[in-house]
Amino acid sequence: MFCVPSTEFGAIMNITKGGLVLFSANSNSSCMELSKRIAERLGVEMGKVQVYQEPNRETRVQIQESVRGKDVFIIQTVSKDVNTTIMELLIMVYACKTSCAKSIIGVIPYFPYSKQCKMRKRGSIVSKLLASMMCKAGLTHLITMDLHQKEIQGFFNIPVDNLRASPFLLQYIQEEIPDYRNAVIVAKSPASAKRAQSFAERLRLGIAVIHGEAQDAESDMVDGRHSPPTAKYVAAIHPSLEIPMLIPKEKPPITVVGDVGGRIAIIVDDIIDDVDTFLAAAETLKERGAYKIFVMATHGLLSSDAPRLIEESAIDEVVVTNTIPHEIQKLQCPKIKTVDISMILSEAIRRIHNGESMSYLFRNIGVDD
Repeated sequence: MFCVPSTEFGAIMNITKGGLVLFSANSNSSCMELSKRIAERLGVEMGKVQVYQEPNRETRVQIQESVRGKDVFIIQTVSKDVNTTIMELLIMVYACKTSCAKSIIGVIPYFPYSKQCKMRKRGSIVSKLLASMMCKAGLTHLITMDLHQKEIQGFFNIPVDNLRASPFLLQYIQEEIPDYRNAVIVAKSPASAKRAQSFAERLRLGIAVIHGEAQDAESDMVDGRHSPPTAKYVAAIHPSLEIPMLIPKEKPPITVVGDVGGRIAIIVDDIIDDVDTFLAAAETLKERGAYKIFVMATHGLLSSDAPRLIEESAIDEVVVTNTIPHEIQKLQCPKIKTVDISMILSEAIRRIHNGESMSYLFRNIGVDD
C-alpha cells in the first residue's frame, strides 16, 4: 500500500520559499472550501482576486495583487455550471500571463470533459480541445487527480502531474470498515477491472467482476467510423470485393465472476455521476449474497437525483473525495462520506514551487494504476 503518513506531510508542509501566490478561480463560494484547506496546510494566505459574473453572464476576473515574477497556483474545483468554471479558469490564467507571472500552474483535481476523450461517430474529442485552450491561455503546468483516461496527459504540451487518490481511499477502508478482511473488491464492469485489481492486491483481498450489464454508452461505438458510405461510393466498389463485417456485440446475462456470498462488497471506480449502473451492481451483489455494499470513487459528481436514489438503494455507503464539492448532496443523503485529499495537493504545490522531485508522490504506482 502506498498511503502517505499524515505526520510526515505535516512536518514539512509549511516549508515554502517566497514568491508563491495561491488563487481560487471560483466565483461560487461553495467551491472554495478545498482552496482554503490547501492554503491552511501550506501556511499561506489566499491571493486577492475577484471573480464574478456580469449581468450579461460574462465572466470578469480582477487580480488585486502583483504576480510579476511569481509562481501562481490557480485552484479550480468544478461546480454544477461546468462551462462557467472553465471560463473562470481560462480568463484568470490569461490575466496572470499578461501580468508577467513567472509560471502559472493549474490545480484542477477533477478535469472536466474527461469522459469525452474518445471519438464517437461525428463527435469530437473535447478533452483535447480543452487542453489546447488551457495551454493557449498560458498554463505552464497542470496538477490533476485520477484522470478518467491516463492518455489525456498526452493532449497537453505542458507537464501534467496526475496524482492518485487511492492511498486515501485505501486508508479509509482499513480504518473505517472494521471487518474489511472479509471484503471483496468489485468491478462493476470489465472496464473497471484494472482499478479493482490494484485495490485488491494492495489490501490482499479477492476480486469480483460483474459482467453482462447493459451496454455502457461510453464504450459503445467509440471508433468513429460507423457511418455507411454514401450511395455514389457504393457503386464504385468492385462487385467481387466482399469486405468482412464485424459481428455486432451481444452481452450475456448478468454474471458475477468471483465469490461475494457472505462478504462485504466494495465497488471501486474513478467517477460516480449517473448512479444507475452502481445501483444495478448493488442489486446484483445483494442477490449473490453480499451483506454490505460500499462504493468508493475519487470524483463524486452525484448529478441530478443521485442522492435520493442512493438513499433508497441497497448501497450502505458511498465514499468520495472532495475533488468536487458535494455538501448539498451529503445533506440529502447521509450515506455519502467524504475523504479529504487536500494533503497531497498541498504537497504537490510545495514541491513544484521549491523545485523538488515529484517522485515521492508516485511511490509504488505501477503503469496500470
